[in-house]
Amino acid sequence: MNEIRQNGTMMHVPVMPQEVISHLDIKKDGMYVDGTIGLGGHTSLILNQLSGKGHLIGIDRDAEAIEICKKSLFSHSSSLSLFNDSYNNIGSILNQFNNLKVDGILLDLGLSSMQLDKSNRGFSYQINSNLDMRYDISQKKTASEIINKLSESSLADIIYFNGEERRARPIAKSIVKMRPLFTVNELIESIRRSTPPLKRNKTISRVFQAFRIAVNDELEKLDEFLSSFYKKLSIGGKIVIISFHSLEDRRVKHCFKALQKENKIRILTKKPITASNQEILKNSRSRSAKLRSAERIY
Repeated sequence: MNEIRQNGTMMHVPVMPQEVISHLDIKKDGMYVDGTIGLGGHTSLILNQLSGKGHLIGIDRDAEAIEICKKSLFSHSSSLSLFNDSYNNIGSILNQFNNLKVDGILLDLGLSSMQLDKSNRGFSYQINSNLDMRYDISQKKTASEIINKLSESSLADIIYFNGEERRARPIAKSIVKMRPLFTVNELIESIRRSTPPLKRNKTISRVFQAFRIAVNDELEKLDEFLSSFYKKLSIGGKIVIISFHSLEDRRVKHCFKALQKENKIRILTKKPITASNQEILKNSRSRSAKLRSAERIY
């Protein structure tokens, strides 16, 4: 987990910070959106590049992350607007700013270290807790509800398509046989009973990813954002997206290619940028990160 403390406040260690700032190509008087503000690591770096005329909109589905950023980024409060919302609602958020176009958008997809470390959220298979997995704790749908209510075939589809797990059907069968499941350890046990020992750890990780994606509608929200983000950028505005698994990265890659064919954007990263070996040693979360960026040209 990658967190540091500054003045007693927990801060996120951002992935590929120099690469993000370089590809956003910050204008000091510009308007920017961090659609996944988390604990404010990237946000702080962007704010430090802005003048008094510049502004940043920070968005996150996790209300706790927003509250933390209100405190940790208080010194930048005049240049920062925070929204407890999802990045796919960027259009309605920008409507509050007279539907202006922005100079850059950043998405750092996936879990924060804070969410993984929380003992009551159910994101980590290393901490026994309730099967929750919600980014937004005000929503009703939880992992436990999905696991205990859906049919065996529906569970298998979630595990196969969201987790890219080949043993989806025997795992789903084991889950149904053991139901009801309410805790992390109970889900792990259902996976253990249906998975060979040598492949178990990776399978557990993929199954947890699958249910987290399903609970939070992550792929649907990403698809909605990708369908219209370029309209929110000014001409010359930059988009930077960091993904952590192939389901996200493929969507970003194909979207960028399609928009470039339509002469709406210019891809700035022919291949995704990955973290250096030095960064991976300092920040293990960066190992699976892939950064893609593009510029609106029309």
